[in-house]
Amino acid sequence: MLKGMYAEFFGLQQSPFSIAPDPRYLFMSEHHREALAHLLYGVRGDGGFVLLSGEIGAGKTTVCRCFLEQLPENCRVAYIFNPKLTVNDLLKTICSEFQVDVTHEGIGSPTIKDHLDPLNAYLLASHARGERNVLIIDEAQNLTPHVLEQLRLLTNLETNERKLLQIILIGQPELRTILATPELEQLAQRVIARFHLGTLDKAETRKYIQHRMQVAGLSGPLPFSKQAVARIHALARGVPRRINLLCDRALLGAYASGVSHLTAAVVNKAAREVFESDAARPAALAALRWPAWLGTLGMGALGGALVAGALFWWLSITRPTTRPTAQPTEPPAVAAVVAPAQVPAPAPVEPPASPLATALMESDAVPDLETLIDNEALAWRELGPLWGQPLADGEACATALQHQLQCYRTDRMTIHGLRQLNRPGILTLRLRGQGTARALLTAMTDDSATLQSGEQRWRLPLSTLNDIWQGEFATLWRTPPGHAGRLVDGRAGPTADWLDKRIAELQDHGHVPTSASNLNARIQAFQRSRGVDALGVAGPLTFMQVNLASGVNEPRLVASPP
Repeated sequence: MLKGMYAEFFGLQQSPFSIAPDPRYLFMSEHHREALAHLLYGVRGDGGFVLLSGEIGAGKTTVCRCFLEQLPENCRVAYIFNPKLTVNDLLKTICSEFQVDVTHEGIGSPTIKDHLDPLNAYLLASHARGERNVLIIDEAQNLTPHVLEQLRLLTNLETNERKLLQIILIGQPELRTILATPELEQLAQRVIARFHLGTLDKAETRKYIQHRMQVAGLSGPLPFSKQAVARIHALARGVPRRINLLCDRALLGAYASGVSHLTAAVVNKAAREVFESDAARPAALAALRWPAWLGTLGMGALGGALVAGALFWWLSITRPTTRPTAQPTEPPAVAAVVAPAQVPAPAPVEPPASPLATALMESDAVPDLETLIDNEALAWRELGPLWGQPLADGEACATALQHQLQCYRTDRMTIHGLRQLNRPGILTLRLRGQGTARALLTAMTDDSATLQSGEQRWRLPLSTLNDIWQGEFATLWRTPPGHAGRLVDGRAGPTADWLDKRIAELQDHGHVPTSASNLNARIQAFQRSRGVDALGVAGPLTFMQVNLASGVNEPRLVASPP
């Protein structure tokens, strides 16, 4: 009732800040548009997994509801809201959502096969009718690895043209960490599109508030002052759901006080009421940017007490943090490659440690921005010696070509891809509240990665790396002997002859199917055997895999750094 009264007080037709995922109120920031585009791309693809992750309250479910409204008419959807299920329960729910009848003969409960057989029959019949079937699982971070593996097996249901079931996983950031574990590597390779929905920056926060109020009927100026919006952004950390809670309480408080223009003081009071009673307020405080003098305090009990005593004062003057960049989509999956023992090749070169890199810091802590590489030119210069070549500032890739090396860049790499490409390279890191910097990746184990910048090295858990790295990766690869210039497609000329010979050697030793009769077909067969999209185009990823499989002399990631 009170909310209805404040709506009338501010000239609104309804409450603008409900936390219900109403698509009418969806604010399409650049990253929300990208998230929606990834979902639509995934459902129009040939099947597999699509991953949408994001912070709690970032708008994942609302984006999904908007996605459902834009699905083609020939799409049938099964939507699972509560994934805390056993494999049998999950299959039972999927069959129920698709209205598939399950029969069971004999005693006991229906088995996995009792569900899979009619589900497969249904999907085949649906495909014959020209329909697409999409399974959406919300809160997918609650799925156990065992259930996730069963979902992967569902994507084995396919025809010669495409998968019969498209699976969309929506979850909190830990879902990315779960999928990065070695036991789910096969599933991660089947993710054809992924996106991490980040938080709003300060300008987007203002547009978000204005958008929701205008949808609710606001026709005049925004009742929040500029300072009030800045406080909302800082306290809510750019998370839409937290913005909704804070704005709703601020409007209610302003109405109760008869105030039509909301100041920062009104927002601060609302924040004490909204966040002080739960665990969210300390999280909001921790996300704020600290003044320099707080960084000099010790981390013991005394320092902690001093920091705690300064929190409330700091709330009133701090600046908001920057927004982390969204997670881009994954590149074509690259399967692990082992150099065949039968193919004679020189031993791969392991990247030498920098003579200054004597201390390896092993911690969950994220490196400070000041200790990392601050520009791309310097990053290439530091990478060059690992390949035995100096790379000039500003002309690194041109210099590399002179030494039969070629630069490779992507913003869609994954942790699995890093391990499987097995070569040192440059990671672009995005540190919350600090900005962007770079570090060299020099080593990887099953659960950690070693980064290097100048004389310093860090060994980080992969889960920590996942939080600060969004997929931007750059490296080098060795072009075939005699090739000059940049190589885009190696299906013609001397490069094609070299490639054909290498793949033929791999065929002779059983590492590539022997049924292919021409170069294009052999390239596709090799790509399929390595998990690369079998397009027949011999681009950098294909050459890197051929180099790796046939033992071309390139540096590799060290398995166990000293």
